[in-house]
Amino acid sequence: MTPSDRAIPTGPFGVIGAMSEEVDRLRAGLSHASSVAAGPFTVHRGRLEGLDVLLAECGVGKVNAAALTQLLIERGVHAVLFTGVAGATDRRLRVGDVVIATDTVQHDVDVSGLGYQLGEVPGTGLTFAADPVLVELARAAAEELPGVGVYLGRVASGDTFVATADGVERISERFSALCTEMEGAASAQVCSGWGIPFAIVRSISDSADQSAETDFRAFTKVAAANADSIVRGVLRRVATSG
Repeated sequence: MTPSDRAIPTGPFGVIGAMSEEVDRLRAGLSHASSVAAGPFTVHRGRLEGLDVLLAECGVGKVNAAALTQLLIERGVHAVLFTGVAGATDRRLRVGDVVIATDTVQHDVDVSGLGYQLGEVPGTGLTFAADPVLVELARAAAEELPGVGVYLGRVASGDTFVATADGVERISERFSALCTEMEGAASAQVCSGWGIPFAIVRSISDSADQSAETDFRAFTKVAAANADSIVRGVLRRVATSG
């Protein structure tokens, strides 16, 4: 998909996380906040870092992510930030490091029997490119975090919690992905279809191998705090540039 070349609008911004740990800190920071139930979701509206924000937890998995993204677009968001944690598939990454997606791929899509590439969604392509302006804003915000490595590259999504060395190797080799998670590419596909600028910010919580479950539970809060800081930094930069 072709990255958006439009100026980033000043709002409202959609901010999505899969789990409560990934949105609770942001929700606590909302001013003039209100909440409304919308099917399986609760959407929180308010001001954050000077911008109107619609914030919600989608739940785990690609269907949940796509459904919430569509809902927020229908409610008028002009850009989407997906935030949360991920498992590293690149050996350079350490727990707490940050990955900002330049593009995304669905590693569990396989229509190769009909001649498509692994990961390619028929009719839409293999990857979905993040908005380059949002990517740069996220990079600048991430680089303010002390002692944290910041990486730009591909994020792979799939409805699998990757917890084996074989799984890590497969995703790394086939898709050249820095990390793996379970939602971002589905949200990206919806945004791309509607021409909505998006960015995905993932903080590494585990190494996506045999120790993934232990690492994930121990470091999710630390990683989510980093992602929270970056989201705020992006919103602040958009607000001041507008």
